[in-house]
Amino acid sequence: MADDSDSIEPDDDEDLFRTEMGDVAPLKQTVAARQTRVAFEPTPAQLERRYQAECDRRAEGDERALTLAEVERVEPRAELAWRQDGVQLGVFNKLKTAGYDVEGRLDLHHMTVKEARVALWGFIVTALESDWRCVLIAHGRGERSATPARLKSYVAHWLVELPAVIAYHSALPRHGGTGASYVLVRKSKRMRNETREQHGGKADGGDAQAET
Repeated sequence: MADDSDSIEPDDDEDLFRTEMGDVAPLKQTVAARQTRVAFEPTPAQLERRYQAECDRRAEGDERALTLAEVERVEPRAELAWRQDGVQLGVFNKLKTAGYDVEGRLDLHHMTVKEARVALWGFIVTALESDWRCVLIAHGRGERSATPARLKSYVAHWLVELPAVIAYHSALPRHGGTGASYVLVRKSKRMRNETREQHGGKADGGDAQAET
């Protein structure tokens, strides 16, 4: 019969194994962990895309009020026409027949929708601050685009969203025809006050949006 003093209990086996393999097991775990970390590190291309996305997010300003969602499409050669409630028909007719001097022009050709959104917002802000009443937006017809009239459709939608815009109409052929639009900008507060003074404290009866 074997001497019980020479037998090794299971717990002793585990202790012996841990003692003998103590220097090996941690090393394997360290290497595996290091390999896992390397495998999930972003590539330089991913880091660049992440950086550009962050820059785009920070660069966006008030123009975010203008939608980038899908909008109602118009035909490439469709005539655009819109006026805000309160704008008299005579004022609108004057706009569409080029009766107002064009004081500013913006060319959106070759821009992406996102770029055009930023450019249009900034341009209209400048027009309002500069007391420009009528400006011209060249948006093109987009007849050769994969999505015809895509930018034109967005411009038609955005102009309605802009508080400073009170009317727009497709331009006459000499100014670009249906590839461009005349835009009537709301009078600034200073201009409205001057109009009232000129008419004895009353708004200009020939221009209903003098109050708007």
